[in-house]
Amino acid sequence: MGQTRSSRLSGFYQKPLAERVALVAAWAGLDAAEVAVLQEGMALAQAEKMIENVVGRYDLPLGIGVNFLINGRDYLIPMVVEEPSVVAAVSFAAKLARAGGGFHTGSTPPVMIAQVQLLDVPDPAAATAAILAAKPDLLARASTSPTIARLGGGPVDIEVRYLAQTPTVPMLVVHLLCDVRDAMGANAVNTAAEAIAPALEALSGGRALLRILSNLSDRRRAWAEVAIPAAVFDAAEHPGAAVIAAVAHANAFAVADPYRAATHNKGILNGIDAVALATGNDWRAVEAGAHAYAARSGQYRALTDWHGVEDRAALALPLPETAQAPLLYGRLELPLAVGIVGGATRSHPAAQVALKILGVGSARELGEVMAAVGLAQNLAAIRALATDGIQRGHMALHARQVAIAAGARGAEVERIASQLVEEGQVRLERAQALMNQ
Repeated sequence: MGQTRSSRLSGFYQKPLAERVALVAAWAGLDAAEVAVLQEGMALAQAEKMIENVVGRYDLPLGIGVNFLINGRDYLIPMVVEEPSVVAAVSFAAKLARAGGGFHTGSTPPVMIAQVQLLDVPDPAAATAAILAAKPDLLARASTSPTIARLGGGPVDIEVRYLAQTPTVPMLVVHLLCDVRDAMGANAVNTAAEAIAPALEALSGGRALLRILSNLSDRRRAWAEVAIPAAVFDAAEHPGAAVIAAVAHANAFAVADPYRAATHNKGILNGIDAVALATGNDWRAVEAGAHAYAARSGQYRALTDWHGVEDRAALALPLPETAQAPLLYGRLELPLAVGIVGGATRSHPAAQVALKILGVGSARELGEVMAAVGLAQNLAAIRALATDGIQRGHMALHARQVAIAAGARGAEVERIASQLVEEGQVRLERAQALMNQ
């Protein structure tokens, strides 16, 4: 699917809204009802069934990231985000990546971790041995989802950890590892943990307290790589080789300094969260896992690696012949527990349409696409920071929001925004003054 189509949609942002919708509808084969979902959103009656105490809906823009080439296939990326410049930046970075053959991605099997906390264990060593000896029986008890089992998933392993030092008492923690296939998996692993808790109590002589998944899903990771020729970055003010060096220095700053790393990783998640929201996935779980993974060494660090490469043969990537060294190489790897079945991915109509536009066939593919989006988002941000400064492009887009806040409507928005940028005064007071004039 989609092999003959190109996501390289030149001037997409300049086209009228109706034309952009028509292009995406043709790409994804959307019917009239699905187009209506994009334009009108969820019905209030549907919203009332999703959460408690509903009083309305809160709309956010759904944009399309263009230009993405991932593992040789073109993708249009649905993104739900309120921050200006995110969609434009990721689309620009994806365009740059095409010169190196686009993004190359991979992932681990979709294994989630459920934790069972055992207190008052009289002999932790004996309990550990007993639990591990009973692994086959425990895994059988934990197989609580016929659907996941039918698809080839289910419980795969048991691990035991002893926490001798905690703020209260020592505790034994049992990890139940479950392959959840195309689900995000929270409900499945929580149910499985509940199912084995009584047996764990009997084996350990302790009592089970918490039985819950971990959002540090470090057994369920996705990664993306890219290599971009220096010539792509060439500009009068910034030669390509100098851009590569600047990006590498910027990334090194985020590896060494947690204050910089927090902002660096936030930029990565600007893109990943936007795709998670669009597809009905739990962006808060994704954030928690990413930040915990970034601190796995004991210091919070950048999730990415960017550096220059002088010999293209040193990279195990299928690069086109035109991608000659020097190259900028980038890699992002992080936990990504996302799904394409269950939860809001099936109950939210816009999430269903977004998944159809994306055209992914599995949760692993979705995670890999999200990793590529995160790497592209990061490239756009640190390239801008290391060259012109991020404010030039960001403030031009922010000016539209300022103009709207000042009361501009229709064609006035672009006129006021352009004037604000030209003057270098992207401020509400100036926008209001221009409106009064």
